[in-house]
Amino acid sequence: MGVPLLDLPAQYRELQSEIDAAMHDVMSTAGFIGGPKVKALEEAIAAYCGTSHAVGCGNGTDALILILEAMGIGEGDEVITSPFTFFATAESISQVGATPVFADIERDTYNIDATLVEAAITERTKAIMPVHIFGQCADMDAINAIARKHGLKVIEDACQAIGATYRDKRAGALGDAAAFSFFPSKNLGGAGDGGILTTDDADLAARARKLGNHGTAKKYFHDALGHNSRLDALQAAILSVKLPHLDRWNEERRTAAAVYDELLADLPLTVPVRRAYGEPVYHLYIVRTPEAPRVMEALKAAGIGTAIYYPRSLHLQEVYADLGYALGSLPEAEAAESETFAIPCFPGITREQQEEVARVLREALS
Repeated sequence: MGVPLLDLPAQYRELQSEIDAAMHDVMSTAGFIGGPKVKALEEAIAAYCGTSHAVGCGNGTDALILILEAMGIGEGDEVITSPFTFFATAESISQVGATPVFADIERDTYNIDATLVEAAITERTKAIMPVHIFGQCADMDAINAIARKHGLKVIEDACQAIGATYRDKRAGALGDAAAFSFFPSKNLGGAGDGGILTTDDADLAARARKLGNHGTAKKYFHDALGHNSRLDALQAAILSVKLPHLDRWNEERRTAAAVYDELLADLPLTVPVRRAYGEPVYHLYIVRTPEAPRVMEALKAAGIGTAIYYPRSLHLQEVYADLGYALGSLPEAEAAESETFAIPCFPGITREQQEEVARVLREALS
């Protein structure tokens, strides 16, 4: 029995009639850019996350860039972030002319270690950008306290964490602004690229919206250099159909995670740790073993989807060689990159499928 890492076609089949009707509505009116579909999604995402504003844009990377630019962060500034994340996190900082500064991660959650953040602050630091990696929020109380102490902004990279909670709030409402991705594989995914940013700051939202629309708030009149980064109405229409199902899908991921916790409990394998401060959404179910390469080969041979997230930490990427980091600089991130991998965990996965994954893991680790 093969088991995919993610089953996106099944999600489409579940909602096919609604999605097709929403797309037909956009096509029949030719309202492809902006308009009521995008506005409706922005309002729905803001309400869902518990923020005053949401601004659609081209993708999650652009959401981070627009936040940074709207905050006035650029050349000569530094932003502290995690080295164990998708490249876009640090890339967004570099794209605005600022410098990413990396603080190591917690060994068990893979989130940035808040106890190491303050030591990374310099007179050039302007913001902290925690990543809610794999769908679990970082320790935001600690991070926000450090930010307040030093007068810094907090930008959530929540691209993997829509619906995750921290205390009594959702990801997206835990800092000064947050970025989400609607890449197809995300918990709330579109049929292509898409992104959105959330904030309670009306001025920041207005600046970000202008910067994402060629630096104009009035057509053909420009008072800033911006970008062409707008959320397509087709994507907004699809996402609006999916959003009401997000909490159910996230709960199905949690249920699947609990099944794995049970099935893998006696194996020499580290399973995800859940912090008491909130509910994760298990964008990925990451397991850990020093024998990761061999175990992954066994999974692949059995037709079971698996992947490494991430094979090289950002501080060791060639493009950042001039930042001065060396092997051993951030040992937890470096250890994680060689020992962790994802196994199938998605809405609709059956216990039978999970038992097959567990069986192959058991054989590989015996």
